[in-house]
Amino acid sequence: MQRIARAATAAVVLATGAAGVAGCEATGAANAASRPAGLPASRLATSIADAYSFLNQMMDKYAAGTTTRLVQSFTGGFLGSQRFTASETYDDAVLIDAYLAAGNSGARSRAEVIGNGLLYAQANDPLKDGRIRAAYAPTPWRGHAAVVADSTAVPTGDLAWAGLALVQLYAATGKRAYLHGAEAIGDWVQVNCFDTRGAGGYTGGETASGQEVAWKSTEHNIDLYGLFHLLAVVTGDPVWSARAAWARRFVAAMWDQPQGRFDIGTLNDGTTTNDGYSPEDINSWSYLAFRDPVFEGSVDWDVRNLAVTAHGFSGVSFCRADRTGVWLEGTAHLADALALTGNPRDRTLAVRYLSDIYHAQKRGPNNDGLGIISASRDGLSDCSGGLYYSSLHTGATAWYILAADQINPFALIQVSSTAAASNSQNARSAASLPVPSPR
Repeated sequence: MQRIARAATAAVVLATGAAGVAGCEATGAANAASRPAGLPASRLATSIADAYSFLNQMMDKYAAGTTTRLVQSFTGGFLGSQRFTASETYDDAVLIDAYLAAGNSGARSRAEVIGNGLLYAQANDPLKDGRIRAAYAPTPWRGHAAVVADSTAVPTGDLAWAGLALVQLYAATGKRAYLHGAEAIGDWVQVNCFDTRGAGGYTGGETASGQEVAWKSTEHNIDLYGLFHLLAVVTGDPVWSARAAWARRFVAAMWDQPQGRFDIGTLNDGTTTNDGYSPEDINSWSYLAFRDPVFEGSVDWDVRNLAVTAHGFSGVSFCRADRTGVWLEGTAHLADALALTGNPRDRTLAVRYLSDIYHAQKRGPNNDGLGIISASRDGLSDCSGGLYYSSLHTGATAWYILAADQINPFALIQVSSTAAASNSQNARSAASLPVPSPR
């Protein structure tokens, strides 16, 4: 998922000559022995409880209780020094999933507060057409004037993740306001992004200046498939099934069979394949979304081509051209996908990746012992001009929780009674929240 934080600060990092931006070799094998090979269940449970504590702290940074708000995405490290405080819509969506995964009423209340924030942003957009912007100020929203978009772009993938989270909330609570919000997102995408060029699918949304994005992203169409498919599941409306099939048609056309991975999408003409690089997320998310054996090799591609051990940390990078550091969020994506394949070897590897993330939680740069940093070093490239930083990140922390609980955010989240009992302690400080109502 393209990060607002990366694009906003990449030029600053390059101008200030931050250490490690380029030229670092993958080293640190001598420190690998300090990483636990596998986490005992009790230690993992404590680690996840710590992760929830971080999310709660970030959520309550500017307000508490049922006050309508979104959640600041990053804190500490380089992004903290740059006073980057935006709440990225994608991160808010994954936080909702993580809180619902806890399986208790207090955590669900927190998920509803964030979901209400997304609905409030949607209802108070100047265009009032169902869109939600890429990022907002995380300050309390006690009136229409308080809704400030930090990024006015409308990326299709961000919209899809917001819609997915709202469907999850509808399924968990039965409150139709969440369903209506998700349907409004789906309709906006259909009106503004439906495309018939080449393999079809949907275009990338709108830029911050309101210009239509002509290229098509494999990742965005995976996300849209997930949204449309879940809408079809909860409504039974075949319109959503048809839209899901249209998105999937494009994704299938981007499958590079000889390489065993997906291409990134198309160029602006909508037909020419953009195969410059293959990011981690499209290969793990495609498996989570489709669970199709035809595409299962994409997960193995990530393992083979993106593995990193550098400066005492291990996991995977965002892309193959920069393997000088670990992208912790992506490592959690991959752990989640591997855990759900059913292959014992994959499950063993998933446990190892969770151990790697735990190590970064406790030993990583700028760690607080609770949250997960975005990357193991500042300046880790996304191979398209953006950079990741070792700042604590709500999105990476939420994905760690999902991976540890083997929760697939592309499917309706169902938590067993055993898992709910275990997670009740993990989300312990959430329990004080009363249940809010969508506005």
